[in-house]
Amino acid sequence: MFFTKPKADSGDRSPWGGFWFNPAPARIGSANITPDAALQLTAVYACVRVHSNAVSTLPFQMYRSKPNGGKQQIRDHCLYRLFAKRPNAYQNPMEFRAMMHGHLELRGNAFAYIVSNRKGEATDLHPIHPDRVTIELLADSADGGPNWRYRVRNRDGSMVIVVRDDMFHIKGLSSDGIVGYNPIALARKMLATGAAAQDYGIRFFDNDATPTSGHIEHPGNFKTKEQRDQFRESWQEQQSGANKGKIAVLEYGLKYTPPLAVSNADAQFIETRKYNRSEIASMFEVPPHMIGDLDRSTNNNIEHQGIEYITNKLRPRLVCWEEAIKFAFLDPEDDDLHVRFPMMELLRGDMAARAEYFTSGINSGWLVRNEARVAEDYEPIEGLDEPLRPLNMTTESDANAAAEREANAPVQPPAPPPASAQPKNAKRLNALAIAAAERVARKETQVLLAALKEHFPAIAVADALEKHASFVAQALGCDASEATTYIKSRGAEIEVGSLESDIYKAAISRLTKLALEGTV
Repeated sequence: MFFTKPKADSGDRSPWGGFWFNPAPARIGSANITPDAALQLTAVYACVRVHSNAVSTLPFQMYRSKPNGGKQQIRDHCLYRLFAKRPNAYQNPMEFRAMMHGHLELRGNAFAYIVSNRKGEATDLHPIHPDRVTIELLADSADGGPNWRYRVRNRDGSMVIVVRDDMFHIKGLSSDGIVGYNPIALARKMLATGAAAQDYGIRFFDNDATPTSGHIEHPGNFKTKEQRDQFRESWQEQQSGANKGKIAVLEYGLKYTPPLAVSNADAQFIETRKYNRSEIASMFEVPPHMIGDLDRSTNNNIEHQGIEYITNKLRPRLVCWEEAIKFAFLDPEDDDLHVRFPMMELLRGDMAARAEYFTSGINSGWLVRNEARVAEDYEPIEGLDEPLRPLNMTTESDANAAAEREANAPVQPPAPPPASAQPKNAKRLNALAIAAAERVARKETQVLLAALKEHFPAIAVADALEKHASFVAQALGCDASEATTYIKSRGAEIEVGSLESDIYKAAISRLTKLALEGTV
């Protein structure tokens, strides 16, 4: 857009009037606030850049769900090639996603034309500027839902029709499910305030930070309006451009009066700019500190604002991408195929958080050590593919082997002391009975945990307890009938999902009573 030098004969002394001697940008009204014009506000550009960078830098993953709840990574699918390797011949994945998400943030919609081969596989995605796309409503579909197609204006001015199956359309908040709201249009008045304040600042500093140019008093008067306008034009030409700042020589009794001083503080210029920047950050759901607004930020709340941004602001945008990809490219029958942008990558800049995350996962047993090494770009090491147990930090195979050795070891019940010594050694006998009960409880816990992992846990638990009955009778020196009664009562208590701690607590309580009193 080009600007011409304004005429000096307007007589307008408003902040945008003709008394400004130098050319200045035209005043932006709310009707002229377009997405591209809004980008001239630094806060708008910063917010769009924050979201676009976050979405475009995350890796793209595609996986298939396993029956046991696991995930099988897929890298030979057309979607993986499009979103992780090469969306088209002139953009890499980051450039493509950053551009598309910029369209989504500024216009509420993002479009890309899908190019497919003869097999029906998508081979290329060509982004289309939303301003060149018009949605044309058609007759409702057979199921009563809305139906539409896209009219795209090419760069040469020609128009083409694109059916819905050939258009990758990401939409934001929508009132009809067809097209997303334009956020800039909804916030046009608020953005116009920021544009007006920015325009005022340009004019203010272009005029040497002086709000007006003063006035000249004439001892008489001009005979005609043409003479007055001619004098004003001559004066402004002598005091503008290359002559700006030079000393003026006044004749014929003319007197120059300096301008009336109005400070930016009186106009609340700084406060207006700060308020507008905060409003823009709120509109785009960006924490103020991420666009350079640190007025109300501290080290403590910045950390929490960063976490809130990832969980409450960025995550919905990533889910919007994931669901749009699944809807456009995957059949409803492919319910075991999933696409994902893992947010774990955003923790790469925080070494303490990453260390705490991996340590907690490994110590709790839900993360193996090689998974942590791969996540940190280290090569896996042989022997680190088994989870650790939380209690004694041993591997599953070692724990199962120890349980097997303990189960096969011959049980030697302690010999009862002489009758004459029993009263004297009652405490010692109680201690031995409790120790034996603890040993049986540990063995029983390992056996039940292994049975609960089988494909048919109820049957496996019953078989395991039946074999365990003889061990209980030998270890505690009780009758076989008492051991059988105990096993039956335990079988009714064990359920799928029982915790190891709960199994052990119940076992030690009942076994101690059985060892000391001979009843369950």
